[in-house]
Amino acid sequence: MERELGSFLLFLCVFLLKITITESAPVTESSPVKDLTMHRLFERASGLTETIIGAAIEVHRDKGPGLMESIYEWCLIRELALRGLNCVSQKVVRVEYKGATRDEILRFDVLVEGCVLVEVKAMEKVTSIHKAQLLSYMKLLDVPVGLLINFHEMKLIDGVSRLVLHGAGKP
Repeated sequence: MERELGSFLLFLCVFLLKITITESAPVTESSPVKDLTMHRLFERASGLTETIIGAAIEVHRDKGPGLMESIYEWCLIRELALRGLNCVSQKVVRVEYKGATRDEILRFDVLVEGCVLVEVKAMEKVTSIHKAQLLSYMKLLDVPVGLLINFHEMKLIDGVSRLVLHGAGKP
C-alpha cells in the first residue's frame, strides 16, 4: 500500500510539474515577442525530472525532514548513482563580461547528466533569491532545467520547484 501511494505521489508530482505554455496577450507586429525556442537538451532534461524527483522522494522517505542540506545532497547523489545517472557538483565555467573572460570553478549542488541542475535546500521557507541563484547558475552552465528541492517539508512534493531556462545556449 505504501509503495502504491509513493508511486501515485510521484506520478502526481510529475504531472503537476509539466510545463504548460499559455498565451498571455495577443502578439502584434509592434509588440516584442519573447523567443520561446527550447534548449537543445530540454527534452532530455524534462525526461529526467521524473527520475530525479523520484530519487528525492526516496531519500526523503528514508531520512525524513530536519537534517542538514549536505546530508540530503550526499544521499541524493547516491540515489541518482544507484539509478544509473551521472552527477557532478562542480565544474569550470567560462565567465564573459564586457570583452573579458575568466575561467572559474563553479560549485553547485548536483548537475545530473549535464542537463538538470538540482539545488538542495533544507530550510523553513524557500525565497525568490534561491530561485534567482538557481537561474543564474543555469545560465552560466547552459542548462535548460533546474529543480529546487526543499527537504524540510513534511511532504517533499510541497518543496519542489521546477525552473526552465528558455532558449539557453542559442547563438
